Order: sequence, then C-alpha cells, then structure tokens
Amino acid sequence: MLHRFVRWMASVCTGLMLAATVHAAEPIKVVYHLSEGIPQASRAIGNIRNHLNADPTAKIVVVTHGLGIDFLLEGATNQQDQPFAGAVADLANKGVEFRVCNNTLVARKIDASKLLPEAKVVPSGVAEVAKLQAREGFVYLRP
Repeated sequence: MLHRFVRWMASVCTGLMLAATVHAAEPIKVVYHLSEGIPQASRAIGNIRNHLNADPTAKIVVVTHGLGIDFLLEGATNQQDQPFAGAVADLANKGVEFRVCNNTLVARKIDASKLLPEAKVVPSGVAEVAKLQAREGFVYLRP
C-alpha cells in the first residue's frame, strides 16, 4: 500500500513539475497603454525595443486612444522630425500589435485610412486595455 502511495506521489510531483515548466515557458504578455501624444509614443518605442531585447518572447500589444493615436497616423514624426512608420513596421515585424480606438477616430474625425497599415482599429481603447488585463492576463505598462 505504501509503495502505491509513493508511486502516486511521484507521478503527482512529476505532473506538477511539468505544469510549472510549461507555465514558465509561456511568453509574458504586456499591454502598453498610450494616450498622451508624441513624447509618450517616443518613450514607448524605446521601451518596447529594450523590452524585446531583454525578452524576445514577450507578447506586446500597444493600445492607443486620445492623443496616443497620433504616432500611428501616416506622416507622423517624433520630436527630432524622424518618421514613426519605420519603427512601427520594425516592431510589428517582431510581433508587436498596434491597436487604435475607434471612438477616438470618430471624435477627432479621422478616417481609418490615415492610419499606418500595422494599426488595427478596435471599438474602444480603454475597453481593449481592460479586456487584455482582465480576460487575457496582460501586464499593464504606461510609459
């Protein structure tokens, strides 16, 4: 009887170790929340590059609303007059997703065709941030 119990405990421990290994191997999911305009977007681009250098497996979603969408508009440039388009395309090629609030587009009368091709429109930026945190286990960062 004791022998069966020891074998059962060994199999339980092995299962727990395997589950912990699988859990540890899952990528960290992070939502970067941008709503403050070009200076915040510049900080975020640098933060995301550093983040991916430190952890290339990270799953990163950038959610924008209000003035935070401005860097995702065609022709947008940073404070040094450098276009954002190249940095956004580079990060998108590394798996970063960019989401733009439709409520902001409507309120500001901006047509979605003015967005960079990497940007995806979502119904509400704040609702998207909440969903990613509450339902999908994303960590919240605001640069």
